[in-house]
Amino acid sequence: MRVTNLLLGFLASTAAGVGFAGAASAKTLNAVASFTVLADVVKQVGGDHINVKSLVPPDGDPHEFEPSPNDAKSLKEADITFLSGEGLETWFEKLVTASGYGGTPYVVSKGIKTRKMEEDGKTVTDPHVWNSPVNVKIWVANIEKALAAADPADAADFKANATKYSKELDDLNTYAKSVLETVPKDRRKILTSHDAFGYFGREYGVQFLSPVGLSTETEASAADVAKLIDQIKTEKVKTYFFENSNDSRLVEQIAKATGAQPGGELYVESLSKADGPAPTYTKMFHYNVEQISKAFAGT
Repeated sequence: MRVTNLLLGFLASTAAGVGFAGAASAKTLNAVASFTVLADVVKQVGGDHINVKSLVPPDGDPHEFEPSPNDAKSLKEADITFLSGEGLETWFEKLVTASGYGGTPYVVSKGIKTRKMEEDGKTVTDPHVWNSPVNVKIWVANIEKALAAADPADAADFKANATKYSKELDDLNTYAKSVLETVPKDRRKILTSHDAFGYFGREYGVQFLSPVGLSTETEASAADVAKLIDQIKTEKVKTYFFENSNDSRLVEQIAKATGAQPGGELYVESLSKADGPAPTYTKMFHYNVEQISKAFAGT
């Protein structure tokens, strides 16, 4: 009996040891994403199996971002890296050179029907795809595939997370339509700092006017500003918003010249800090819709 008990105890301890080793060997990926919006979506899909660092910080501008030596170190140590693409992260190649990173980043916007527009006499692609949750669902599918390839053992969890999160995105889209489609089309006009809401406008029939083009690195000419002021007066645009991640002075000057009233702050290219109104993508999008709908209602 004693030998049997000792043997059972040994087997139990061995089984526990195997279980512990199995848990210890579970893979946790170190992921790097280019900016906060993308980092949050990656985390939603990856769940407990990943640690995610955003290179651009909260309230940061992904157009004018200047990476630091710490960013180079994070990229060098990353197991997997995500970019939105479509010309957004113009600084990334320089960071790769500085860091010695040898991996290939996953570009999550592949498969999205992008917007083309004229800027400075050239046809360019609008990179702000995440301002439609319909597009973010494509991000989610691409992220799931990338994570499953990097960590096949946890592929089922990534799939479950992606399915759940995609449902949340569907609900966001339904919410936006239910709120915005009640507003007459001729009143769905907003003045913003730069042209970053094109996909939102395409999805929900909202017209966004702005003095600066797709990138905050560009500058508006005096002639462009004068033309915009005339357009705002003609079309009776009544509300302007500034953006959390860039300078609001120009849009405020235009608003003063046209009589447009402030609607508040929108989160366009960056999440807020954790204690702000937009610490996750879903909260950011919901907050923006709420602010815009209040402006249309005149409240």
